[in-house]
Amino acid sequence: MTQTAQMTQMTAITQMTAITQTAERAPAGCGEATAGLLGGAPAARELGLSRSELARAVQLGIVRTGPQGPAGAPRYTRTEIDRVRSAEGFPDALRVRVATVAGTEAAAAVLGVGPSRFTRLARCGHLPPVGYRINRYRVVVWVYLTAELRDFAAREPGMLRGGAPPPDRELMAARADLRPRKWRERHVGLLLRRTADPWERAAVLASVLPEEDVRAIVPDAAERIVLWALAPAPPYGHPQVPAAAEVAARLLRAGSPDEIDWYRTSLDFALTGARGQSKSTGERGPT
Repeated sequence: MTQTAQMTQMTAITQMTAITQTAERAPAGCGEATAGLLGGAPAARELGLSRSELARAVQLGIVRTGPQGPAGAPRYTRTEIDRVRSAEGFPDALRVRVATVAGTEAAAAVLGVGPSRFTRLARCGHLPPVGYRINRYRVVVWVYLTAELRDFAAREPGMLRGGAPPPDRELMAARADLRPRKWRERHVGLLLRRTADPWERAAVLASVLPEEDVRAIVPDAAERIVLWALAPAPPYGHPQVPAAAEVAARLLRAGSPDEIDWYRTSLDFALTGARGQSKSTGERGPT
Protein backbone atom coordinates (compact mmCIF):
# COMPACT_ATOMS: atom_id res chain seq x y z
CA MET A 1 0.00 0.00 0.00
CA THR A 2 1.39 3.42 -0.93
CA GLN A 3 1.96 6.13 1.64
CA THR A 4 -0.83 8.20 0.08
CA ALA A 5 -3.26 5.29 0.32
CA GLN A 6 -2.28 4.68 3.93
CA MET A 7 -2.90 8.32 4.79
CA THR A 8 -6.27 8.22 3.04
CA GLN A 9 -7.31 5.14 4.99
CA MET A 10 -6.18 6.64 8.30
CA THR A 11 -8.14 9.81 7.55
CA ALA A 12 -11.25 7.74 6.82
CA ILE A 13 -10.79 5.80 10.04
CA THR A 14 -10.38 9.00 12.04
CA GLN A 15 -13.50 10.51 10.48
CA MET A 16 -15.46 7.32 11.09
CA THR A 17 -14.38 7.15 14.71
CA ALA A 18 -15.33 10.79 15.27
CA ILE A 19 -18.76 10.22 13.74
CA THR A 20 -19.29 7.17 15.95
CA GLN A 21 -18.22 9.02 19.09
CA THR A 22 -20.60 11.86 18.25
CA ALA A 23 -23.43 9.38 17.78
CA GLU A 24 -22.64 7.75 21.11
CA ARG A 25 -22.62 11.10 22.90
CA ALA A 26 -26.03 11.98 21.48
CA PRO A 27 -28.42 9.18 22.47
CA ALA A 28 -31.99 9.05 21.23
CA GLY A 29 -34.11 11.69 22.85
CA CYS A 30 -31.11 13.85 23.77
CA GLY A 31 -33.21 16.98 23.21
CA GLU A 32 -35.66 15.91 25.87
CA ALA A 33 -35.44 17.61 29.24
CA THR A 34 -33.69 15.42 31.80
CA ALA A 35 -36.12 16.39 34.54
CA GLY A 36 -38.43 13.54 35.49
CA LEU A 37 -36.13 10.73 34.34
CA LEU A 38 -36.15 7.69 36.60
CA GLY A 39 -33.34 5.25 37.30
CA GLY A 40 -33.81 1.50 37.21
CA ALA A 41 -34.79 0.98 40.86
CA PRO A 42 -37.55 3.64 41.06
CA ALA A 43 -38.83 2.67 37.59
CA ALA A 44 -39.10 -0.96 38.67
CA ARG A 45 -40.96 0.04 41.84
CA GLU A 46 -43.47 2.15 39.90
CA LEU A 47 -44.10 -0.74 37.50
CA GLY A 48 -44.40 -3.32 40.27
CA LEU A 49 -41.44 -5.29 38.92
CA SER A 50 -38.16 -6.54 40.25
CA ARG A 51 -34.98 -5.18 38.65
CA SER A 52 -34.54 -8.43 36.72
CA GLU A 53 -38.15 -8.31 35.52
CA LEU A 54 -37.67 -4.72 34.35
CA ALA A 55 -34.54 -5.76 32.44
CA ARG A 56 -36.56 -8.51 30.77
CA ALA A 57 -39.33 -6.06 29.89
CA VAL A 58 -36.75 -3.78 28.24
CA GLN A 59 -35.26 -6.72 26.35
CA LEU A 60 -38.69 -7.70 25.03
CA GLY A 61 -39.50 -4.15 23.98
CA ILE A 62 -42.35 -3.84 26.47
CA VAL A 63 -40.67 -0.92 28.26
CA ARG A 64 -38.58 1.60 26.32
CA THR A 65 -35.54 3.23 27.87
CA GLY A 66 -34.88 6.96 27.71
CA PRO A 67 -31.59 8.89 27.56
CA GLN A 68 -28.76 7.10 29.34
CA GLY A 69 -27.30 8.29 32.61
CA PRO A 70 -23.71 9.58 32.95
CA ALA A 71 -22.35 6.06 33.46
CA GLY A 72 -24.47 4.57 30.71
CA ALA A 73 -27.14 3.25 33.06
CA PRO A 74 -30.63 3.11 31.55
CA ARG A 75 -33.15 5.74 32.59
CA TYR A 76 -36.88 5.95 31.95
CA THR A 77 -39.10 8.88 31.12
CA ARG A 78 -42.22 9.69 33.10
CA THR A 79 -44.18 9.45 29.83
CA GLU A 80 -43.00 5.88 29.27
CA ILE A 81 -43.73 4.79 32.83
CA ASP A 82 -47.23 6.27 32.59
CA ARG A 83 -47.80 4.57 29.22
CA VAL A 84 -46.93 1.15 30.63
CA ARG A 85 -48.99 1.73 33.78
CA SER A 86 -52.03 2.71 31.72
CA ALA A 87 -52.11 -0.61 29.83
CA GLU A 88 -55.08 -2.87 30.45
CA GLY A 89 -54.58 -5.34 33.27
CA PHE A 90 -51.64 -3.50 34.83
CA PRO A 91 -49.73 -4.62 36.86
CA ASP A 92 -50.68 -8.31 36.76
CA ALA A 93 -50.69 -8.54 32.97
CA LEU A 94 -47.23 -7.00 32.84
CA ARG A 95 -45.84 -9.48 35.36
CA VAL A 96 -47.30 -12.37 33.37
CA ARG A 97 -45.60 -11.17 30.18
CA VAL A 98 -42.13 -11.03 31.77
CA ALA A 99 -42.33 -14.07 34.05
CA THR A 100 -39.67 -16.68 33.30
CA VAL A 101 -38.49 -20.08 34.46
CA ALA A 102 -34.92 -21.35 34.27
CA GLY A 103 -33.81 -24.90 33.63
CA THR A 104 -35.37 -28.05 32.27
CA GLU A 105 -37.23 -29.23 35.35
CA ALA A 106 -38.95 -25.91 36.05
CA ALA A 107 -39.90 -25.45 32.40
CA ALA A 108 -41.15 -29.04 32.10
CA ALA A 109 -43.36 -28.50 35.15
CA VAL A 110 -45.04 -25.53 33.45
CA LEU A 111 -45.80 -27.70 30.41
CA GLY A 112 -46.89 -30.63 32.57
CA VAL A 113 -44.43 -33.04 30.95
CA GLY A 114 -41.35 -34.91 32.04
CA PRO A 115 -37.86 -33.40 31.73
CA SER A 116 -36.84 -35.75 28.91
CA ARG A 117 -39.80 -34.75 26.72
CA PHE A 118 -39.22 -31.10 27.42
CA THR A 119 -35.55 -31.47 26.48
CA ARG A 120 -36.54 -33.05 23.17
CA LEU A 121 -39.05 -30.30 22.40
CA ALA A 122 -36.52 -27.59 23.25
CA ARG A 123 -33.60 -29.17 21.39
CA CYS A 124 -35.78 -29.60 18.30
CA GLY A 125 -36.58 -25.89 18.26
CA HIS A 126 -40.20 -25.87 19.40
CA LEU A 127 -39.53 -23.76 22.50
CA PRO A 128 -37.09 -20.89 21.84
CA PRO A 129 -35.33 -19.65 24.99
CA VAL A 130 -35.51 -15.99 25.91
CA GLY A 131 -32.22 -15.95 27.79
CA TYR A 132 -29.54 -17.98 29.49
CA ARG A 133 -27.50 -18.31 32.63
CA ILE A 134 -24.18 -20.05 33.19
CA ASN A 135 -24.15 -22.06 36.42
CA ARG A 136 -21.16 -22.69 38.65
CA TYR A 137 -20.32 -25.80 36.65
CA ARG A 138 -20.09 -23.67 33.48
CA VAL A 139 -23.21 -25.31 32.07
CA VAL A 140 -25.75 -23.28 30.09
CA VAL A 141 -29.11 -23.01 31.85
CA TRP A 142 -31.74 -21.82 29.39
CA VAL A 143 -34.45 -19.38 30.45
CA TYR A 144 -38.00 -19.51 29.01
CA LEU A 145 -40.97 -17.18 29.12
CA THR A 146 -43.65 -18.83 31.22
CA ALA A 147 -46.44 -17.39 29.09
CA GLU A 148 -44.92 -18.88 25.93
CA LEU A 149 -44.69 -22.31 27.52
CA ARG A 150 -48.35 -22.17 28.52
CA ASP A 151 -49.36 -20.96 25.07
CA PHE A 152 -47.47 -23.87 23.49
CA ALA A 153 -49.20 -26.37 25.77
CA ALA A 154 -52.60 -24.97 24.82
CA ARG A 155 -51.77 -24.73 21.11
CA GLU A 156 -49.94 -28.05 20.65
CA PRO A 157 -51.42 -30.60 23.09
CA GLY A 158 -50.45 -33.43 20.75
CA MET A 159 -46.76 -32.57 21.16
CA LEU A 160 -47.03 -33.20 24.89
CA ARG A 161 -47.80 -36.90 24.53
CA GLY A 162 -47.14 -39.74 22.14
CA GLY A 163 -44.10 -40.27 19.95
CA ALA A 164 -41.91 -37.69 18.27
CA PRO A 165 -42.86 -36.65 14.71
CA PRO A 166 -40.48 -37.66 11.89
CA PRO A 167 -38.67 -34.27 11.67
CA ASP A 168 -37.92 -34.42 15.38
CA ARG A 169 -36.69 -38.00 15.10
CA GLU A 170 -34.27 -36.92 12.38
CA LEU A 171 -32.97 -34.09 14.54
CA MET A 172 -32.61 -36.41 17.52
CA ALA A 173 -30.72 -38.96 15.42
CA ALA A 174 -28.35 -36.17 14.34
CA ARG A 175 -27.95 -35.11 18.01
CA ALA A 176 -29.04 -31.60 17.03
CA ASP A 177 -29.60 -28.86 19.57
CA LEU A 178 -31.38 -25.84 18.11
CA ARG A 179 -31.63 -23.92 21.38
CA PRO A 180 -28.59 -21.68 20.79
CA ARG A 181 -29.66 -20.89 17.24
CA LYS A 182 -33.26 -20.20 18.24
CA TRP A 183 -32.07 -17.94 21.03
CA ARG A 184 -29.83 -16.01 18.63
CA GLU A 185 -32.72 -15.56 16.19
CA ARG A 186 -34.84 -14.11 18.94
CA HIS A 187 -32.04 -11.96 20.36
CA VAL A 188 -31.15 -10.46 16.97
CA GLY A 189 -34.82 -9.87 16.14
CA LEU A 190 -35.40 -7.99 19.38
CA LEU A 191 -32.32 -5.83 18.84
CA LEU A 192 -33.29 -5.00 15.26
CA ARG A 193 -36.76 -3.90 16.34
CA ARG A 194 -35.23 -1.39 18.76
CA THR A 195 -33.46 0.71 16.12
CA ALA A 196 -34.15 2.08 12.66
CA ASP A 197 -30.60 3.33 12.08
CA PRO A 198 -29.11 1.28 9.21
CA TRP A 199 -25.57 1.29 10.66
CA GLU A 200 -26.81 0.13 14.06
CA ARG A 201 -28.83 -2.62 12.38
CA ALA A 202 -25.76 -3.71 10.44
CA ALA A 203 -23.78 -3.75 13.70
CA VAL A 204 -26.34 -6.08 15.27
CA LEU A 205 -25.95 -8.55 12.41
CA ALA A 206 -22.16 -8.28 12.45
CA SER A 207 -22.10 -8.99 16.19
CA VAL A 208 -23.21 -12.60 15.72
CA LEU A 209 -20.70 -13.42 13.00
CA PRO A 210 -17.15 -14.70 13.52
CA GLU A 211 -14.58 -11.95 13.05
CA GLU A 212 -13.14 -13.52 9.91
CA ASP A 213 -16.57 -13.46 8.27
CA VAL A 214 -17.07 -9.80 9.18
CA ARG A 215 -13.69 -8.98 7.62
CA ALA A 216 -14.69 -10.84 4.46
CA ILE A 217 -18.01 -9.00 4.14
CA VAL A 218 -16.62 -5.64 5.29
CA PRO A 219 -13.13 -5.19 3.80
CA ASP A 220 -13.12 -1.47 4.63
CA ALA A 221 -11.35 -1.10 8.00
CA ALA A 222 -13.10 2.22 8.68
CA GLU A 223 -16.51 0.61 8.29
CA ARG A 224 -15.50 -2.22 10.62
CA ILE A 225 -14.55 0.35 13.27
CA VAL A 226 -18.07 1.76 13.08
CA LEU A 227 -19.68 -1.68 13.32
CA TRP A 228 -17.57 -2.64 16.31
CA ALA A 229 -18.23 0.70 18.02
CA LEU A 230 -21.99 0.26 17.55
CA ALA A 231 -22.03 -3.42 18.54
CA PRO A 232 -24.78 -4.14 21.10
CA ALA A 233 -23.83 -4.81 24.68
CA PRO A 234 -23.97 -8.41 25.92
CA PRO A 235 -27.56 -9.45 26.65
CA TYR A 236 -29.18 -9.43 30.05
CA GLY A 237 -27.91 -12.37 32.09
CA HIS A 238 -24.49 -12.48 30.42
CA PRO A 239 -22.00 -13.40 33.18
CA GLN A 240 -19.12 -11.21 34.27
CA VAL A 241 -16.92 -13.97 35.70
CA PRO A 242 -14.31 -14.69 32.99
CA ALA A 243 -14.69 -18.48 32.99
CA ALA A 244 -18.47 -18.30 32.68
CA ALA A 245 -18.29 -15.40 30.21
CA GLU A 246 -16.09 -17.53 27.95
CA VAL A 247 -18.82 -20.19 27.82
CA ALA A 248 -21.54 -17.59 27.20
CA ALA A 249 -19.51 -15.87 24.46
CA ARG A 250 -19.89 -18.96 22.30
CA LEU A 251 -23.65 -18.50 22.38
CA LEU A 252 -23.32 -15.05 20.82
CA ARG A 253 -21.81 -16.34 17.58
CA ALA A 254 -23.53 -18.16 14.73
CA GLY A 255 -22.51 -21.79 14.63
CA SER A 256 -23.50 -23.92 11.63
CA PRO A 257 -22.40 -22.99 8.10
CA ASP A 258 -25.95 -22.32 6.95
CA GLU A 259 -26.60 -20.02 9.91
CA ILE A 260 -23.37 -18.14 9.23
CA ASP A 261 -24.32 -17.81 5.56
CA TRP A 262 -27.72 -16.40 6.52
CA TYR A 263 -26.20 -13.69 8.71
CA ARG A 264 -23.51 -12.93 6.12
CA THR A 265 -26.21 -12.36 3.50
CA SER A 266 -28.25 -10.26 5.92
CA LEU A 267 -25.22 -8.15 6.86
CA ASP A 268 -24.33 -7.59 3.21
CA PHE A 269 -27.89 -6.41 2.52
CA ALA A 270 -27.92 -4.16 5.60
CA LEU A 271 -24.62 -2.57 4.60
CA THR A 272 -26.01 -1.71 1.18
CA GLY A 273 -28.70 0.35 2.88
CA ALA A 274 -26.27 1.88 5.37
CA ARG A 275 -23.83 2.92 2.66
CA GLY A 276 -26.70 4.36 0.66
CA GLN A 277 -27.69 6.51 3.62
CA SER A 278 -24.13 7.71 4.05
CA LYS A 279 -23.91 8.59 0.36
CA SER A 280 -27.15 10.58 0.52
CA THR A 281 -26.01 12.54 3.58
CA GLY A 282 -22.43 13.04 2.43
CA GLU A 283 -21.07 11.28 5.52
CA ARG A 284 -19.62 7.86 6.16
CA GLY A 285 -21.02 6.08 9.15
CA PRO A 286 -24.22 6.52 11.18
CA THR A 287 -26.05 9.83 11.06
